[in-house]
Amino acid sequence: MMSRTFSLTLAAMIAAPVFAQQNVDLSTVPPRDTVQLTIYNSEDLTLVRETRTVTFKQGVNPLQFSWANTLIDSTSVQLRFKTHADQLELLDTTFPHDKPQQLTWNVRSALDGDASVEITYFTSGLSWAADYVCVSDPAESRMSFDGFVRIYNNSGEDYENAQVRLVVGTINLVEKIADLARRGIISERDQEEMERGRAVLKAPGRARAELQDAMSAGFAAAETAAPKEIIKEGLSEYFIYTIEGTETIRNTWSKRMRLFAGKAAPFDVRYRYRPEEYGEQLVRLFILRNDEASGLGQTPLPDGAVRLFKDNNRDGLSLLAQQTIKYVPVGQEIELNLGPDPEVIHEWVLMRSFRDNLWFSRSGVNVRYSPTQGHKIEVNDQVIGWDEHQIWTDRIRNYRDKPIHVELRRSFDGDIVFRSALNPTLHDYRTVKFSATIAPAEKKDLQYRVTTKSGYNQKEQHIVLEAGE
Repeated sequence: MMSRTFSLTLAAMIAAPVFAQQNVDLSTVPPRDTVQLTIYNSEDLTLVRETRTVTFKQGVNPLQFSWANTLIDSTSVQLRFKTHADQLELLDTTFPHDKPQQLTWNVRSALDGDASVEITYFTSGLSWAADYVCVSDPAESRMSFDGFVRIYNNSGEDYENAQVRLVVGTINLVEKIADLARRGIISERDQEEMERGRAVLKAPGRARAELQDAMSAGFAAAETAAPKEIIKEGLSEYFIYTIEGTETIRNTWSKRMRLFAGKAAPFDVRYRYRPEEYGEQLVRLFILRNDEASGLGQTPLPDGAVRLFKDNNRDGLSLLAQQTIKYVPVGQEIELNLGPDPEVIHEWVLMRSFRDNLWFSRSGVNVRYSPTQGHKIEVNDQVIGWDEHQIWTDRIRNYRDKPIHVELRRSFDGDIVFRSALNPTLHDYRTVKFSATIAPAEKKDLQYRVTTKSGYNQKEQHIVLEAGE
């Protein structure tokens, strides 16, 4: 596969006896010595930091940098001298109007020899995504929890033997890098950004300083034969995973690498009824925590797809669920939703309904005459307030061979009195939660009375909990 690479060309201006000057090519496309990729997950943005060894001659050296057929942001390209910085000086940077994907640095050199230069820039087209594979034991008490990351390269450039860093966090980019790279015509605003030599980022003071510090971090050690290790670094708004060693990531290819391995993480099995989250059904969940007790907890977990399997105790695996999880901070629960369980039946049954505590409003008195009945007095009364009582039961049938723990939430609007012996608590001002344990082969009714105060009887929107039958 042919790669559309960018080039780096150097020429020196050498003084002649008659004060004429001529260009002498000294180096064409010096190979990279090192390259580092810092890939941001929230934006189409990658910071590339590479070093090259360039041969300089005394005098002014035009150093040409071009990036045809790639997605580099021209406003972000910077040059820095890693060695012999006291003998090298960057005089200016020129952007040819007819070659939008090229620039020339004019470097004054007191050195006649090799120096290491560092070139940094933002590019587009590189991204990454996390995924997780979980395998439960047959007893459904512990699971392996393995994390992986896949890197996608559609930047137009091969990156060989690159150190890779993955950033979890959100940044706000004024202009998309891909748009800047494709624009071709340099605006006045772009020219200002070229002088600044970097992409414009919106970030608060400390976060911005930390981001710049992260961009300026050094390179990791050379690749070794040992397994890859993820080095984690926490920042206030970002988290950085640094993969040990180097990886070759070719254009249009993707590469999958292990993020971490979690062995025998304990978990709980819960049944939850939460209509706002799971719909009108009782669902079965495997719940573990991103903490040290679970063999995790060293880092937050990025967004990603989860595949959950169960060891069927016959040298095989059964797929239980496939879902995506949001960013999981350290210490937070991880919910793996297996959906409704056919061996656990849930019904919501209305047992009784009645009204009392009626209030009336008398609007007037009418007198009617009938030849047979004579005069008849009628009083016009209207009901303006009442209490409506409903007795409900959440009926649970457990056909499993082990006890289950059930957690339920019920939401109500209005002025409500919730009376029950289930020891309920309030989840919020309009939602009641309660729980129970159902033994194997048991049918249990979780009963409660809901009193709704209406009309004149209604005072405010809230729920009052009362102990009762």
